[in-house]
Amino acid sequence: MSNVGGIDKWLRILVGIALVLMAATGTVGVWGWIGVVPLLTGVFGFCPAYKLFGFSSCPMKK
Repeated sequence: MSNVGGIDKWLRILVGIALVLMAATGTVGVWGWIGVVPLLTGVFGFCPAYKLFGFSSCPMKK
């Protein structure tokens, strides 16, 4: 079940890639590897925190 959609999904992927690339090149510290989390939640379209709080950014199904 997907709970991440639209702009939210693409922003997570872009931010995740940017953080991972900056961590890999040494631009930022080790904390940059946290970018794996938004990257994966964007790719898979599921965020455990959204599920925990009962939130969804996916459009409502008709």
